[in-house]
Amino acid sequence: MLNRLWLGFFLTAALAALVRWLAAGDAAVFGAVVDSLFAMAKLSVEVMVLLFGTLTLWLGLLRIAERAGLVDALARLLGPLFRRLMPEVPAGHPAIGLITLNFAANMLGLDNAATPIGLRAMRELQTLNPSTDTASNAQILFLVLNASSLTLLPVSIFMYRAQQGAADPTLVFLPILIATSASTLTGLLSVAWMQRLKLWDPVGLAYLGGGALLLGGLLAFLATLSAAALAAVSSLVGNLALFGVIVAFLVAGAVRRVPVYEAFIEGAKQGFEVARDLLPYLVAMLCAVGVLRASGALGYALDGIRWAVHGLGLNTDFVAALPTALVKPFSGSAARAMLIETMRHYGVDSFPALVAATMQGSTETTFYVLAVYYGAVGIRRVRHTVGCALLADLAGVVASIAVCTWFFGGR
Repeated sequence: MLNRLWLGFFLTAALAALVRWLAAGDAAVFGAVVDSLFAMAKLSVEVMVLLFGTLTLWLGLLRIAERAGLVDALARLLGPLFRRLMPEVPAGHPAIGLITLNFAANMLGLDNAATPIGLRAMRELQTLNPSTDTASNAQILFLVLNASSLTLLPVSIFMYRAQQGAADPTLVFLPILIATSASTLTGLLSVAWMQRLKLWDPVGLAYLGGGALLLGGLLAFLATLSAAALAAVSSLVGNLALFGVIVAFLVAGAVRRVPVYEAFIEGAKQGFEVARDLLPYLVAMLCAVGVLRASGALGYALDGIRWAVHGLGLNTDFVAALPTALVKPFSGSAARAMLIETMRHYGVDSFPALVAATMQGSTETTFYVLAVYYGAVGIRRVRHTVGCALLADLAGVVASIAVCTWFFGGR
């Protein structure tokens, strides 16, 4: 899939450049395409420098949280809910702890760090699967929730915005929180419908109903604020939450007598390795997106979508953010490249860039996740995984557009 997608970017760019040269007489287009290659290669390294620091920081903190027992405490807290959502997984099974740790990494926006943990969880779930090539109900729910990407602290998005010069990198905190909640809820409900899960069980209702009440209360409060106040509240809550998590991890480690410095270094070493391995993918995708933009191909595609959206009588302000959403199900690196390129082209705090950042934080690389996770355990028959995951993606995209229009007013 990635081979076709990457090759398609370059071939489409070549075709668009030929059209501009032969039909419009624009011979300078080839110079622009070549310049974009070098510019995007340079940008990849600049982004990677900050990514090294971000992943190293958060994986170090996550290791402190593990050794302080916070992850185990979270597993115990969520255990009753998972026993109802995944009734075939016995209480105390190692898969529950790994699933919890995977979700914790995803909630912190550390999707690259979450993958190896998720693969371990998938292997544990496979030990309970009576079939060697057909996905179990528990595996489907796990992957759909991964694809819906519940992100409470999207630190990677904050990092990209900071790298591009955003005055307040956490400005999109609340929009992402609302959009990712919509995506996750849609994914959960769709799987529950297909698997006939009893969400109306008292324990399930307590967990899900409590979450829904908290989200509803937040939305009710936000509905009373002006657009300017919404942005200010999102910034304040985002920064407080980010720093509050750091302090909570450190305090918990100190209370449990964890050598916090040594634990941080232990986890940080993993962050360095994960970030290092990402550089080739980032260069490949940013260069592909760069030539797509420089050749005019991306502009032609967006003009077509904009024309269709306008024909439906809808506001077209969000259209420029759609490339991130369109490639996200196939490739995280491609979506990351689209987001960065959108921020550079339109401005980091422009409406398209804010919508693209929210989309990036509210959905996941569905087909990539399915290919990697199912491939790791030899699953070929995925049943209703794809349909439920894509429905969650669609909910995240629609919610991103709606909430950014609400918060930022199409600026």
